[in-house]
Amino acid sequence: MTHNTVDPATITPEMAIQIRRWRCEEDYSWRAVAQAASELWGSEWGSHQFFGEDLCVAAARLLGENPGREPWN
Repeated sequence: MTHNTVDPATITPEMAIQIRRWRCEEDYSWRAVAQAASELWGSEWGSHQFFGEDLCVAAARLLGENPGREPWN
C-alpha cells in the first residue's frame, strides 16, 4: 500500500500496526516514529515530535488501546 502523505486522522489498520511495531516493539521515540512514517508514507512533518505523538495516539485508539498506558508510553 502506497500513500502520498500520512495524516493521523486517516491512518489505516495496517498503518496502525506498523506504528505500534515501531513504538512498542522497537522502542522508537515519537521523533523516530514521525521520521519512519514520513519516509515510508510521505509527510512534510519529517521527524517532528508532535507529529509522532499524534500518530501514536491515533494508532493506539484505532487498535483499541490506551495511548497513555503500556506498551505505548
